[in-house]
Amino acid sequence: MAAVNTTAVLTVTDRIKAPLNRLLTSPSASGILLIFCAAFAFAWANSPWADAYFHMMHIETAVVFGGFHLELHLVHFVNDALMAIFFFVVGLEIKREFLIGELAGLRRAALPIAGALGGMVAPALIYAAINLGEPSIRGWGIPMATDIAFAVGVLALMGDRVPLGLKVFLLALAIVDDLGAVLVIALFYTANLHVDALLISLAIWVLALLYGRFGHARAMVFLVLAMACWYYMHESGVHATIAGVLMALAVPLGGKLARSDLEAEVRDMMLPATGGVDVKVERISYLVERVQSPLMRFEHALSPWVAFLIMPVFAIFNAGVALGGGGHADGAELAEHAGHAAQASLIGLPTIGAFFGLLLGKPIGIALFSWVTIATGLAAFPRGANWAGMIGIGCLGGIGFTMALFVANLAFGSTLALDQAKIGVLAASLVSAVVGFMLLKRAFAAAGPQPEQG
Repeated sequence: MAAVNTTAVLTVTDRIKAPLNRLLTSPSASGILLIFCAAFAFAWANSPWADAYFHMMHIETAVVFGGFHLELHLVHFVNDALMAIFFFVVGLEIKREFLIGELAGLRRAALPIAGALGGMVAPALIYAAINLGEPSIRGWGIPMATDIAFAVGVLALMGDRVPLGLKVFLLALAIVDDLGAVLVIALFYTANLHVDALLISLAIWVLALLYGRFGHARAMVFLVLAMACWYYMHESGVHATIAGVLMALAVPLGGKLARSDLEAEVRDMMLPATGGVDVKVERISYLVERVQSPLMRFEHALSPWVAFLIMPVFAIFNAGVALGGGGHADGAELAEHAGHAAQASLIGLPTIGAFFGLLLGKPIGIALFSWVTIATGLAAFPRGANWAGMIGIGCLGGIGFTMALFVANLAFGSTLALDQAKIGVLAASLVSAVVGFMLLKRAFAAAGPQPEQG
């Protein structure tokens, strides 16, 4: 029997894994995949096979755990159950940034918080002004949030020319306005509140908080608690994805072993009398596992699944808009209400409000609130940046894909207004990405790669 050349096998395996690892760690990869999935869904919804696309939305699914049984249409399973995992990761990111990240400390957090606040208020006001007095004003929250994956993906196309301070500003700003979007969903897009189910969900969350507070972080325990919390949150009338954010806040940031204790243990193991090499390696592995942050471990484990599975699936189920106005039984009724006698139009007040709210409201709000914060001395201007670059970052903030589509679903349900809002979001996100990239390219055209600043 011929001997197997293990070196050759490993080399081939490494050659296959290397590009895959580069893809999964690329800042722009998830954004590119989202664009592809959105384009695929849009093309499918306007193809001869469009009926299959809209039929897929209403396939019955069941969520079952223990003695609980919940039936959902497939689109609701994606938007309520799968997206709860997305919101869980968002919650982990928010907690990490506020405790040890770029939002830890008032002066560090002042500029992105102010920029995010402006980037929420101005788009909402523009949308509300355009839709004032109409039922579609309910969608005022649609243009408030920035899609991190898309925005970072576009920024990555600039390479190292954009100053690190601006990159950090965009990331921190997106985290803050994700938090704002979560609060808006919880406070303003909740109908038919059932207090008893809400109290049960919150009681389960408190139990998870106590479990995490005492340093416990077994994934299976959190999974069981999360599923129960999600179920009762869904039954309460509050959108079930809020349970994902709440559960994330219960995950402890610190490990069971302090880093100083780890260092002391490692120094002791360097002594000759502490055992052989294998024993030391095994002991170090055990200690490293104990010092790891459960929050960081969960985030790193789930982020690739969210970026490369859950968000693309969400895009496929939510970016499909039939240009002929199909897919909604009440399209004719809404068109009549809006004064369109002949055929329902996909360009309506929700379209205009979402489009200009994202395209104009985001850069105006972000730049204005940032200027006020810097002018009053509450925050410093990002090192190496200029105002053209800040406005470019504000335009990237107008890429509102994932969260904007999510809020549109909550605001309008399965109606023509939903498709109108989707058209506005998709168009504004595309134009904002192009304009933001061009402004940043112009602002830093003559700049070489920026040094990594502390």
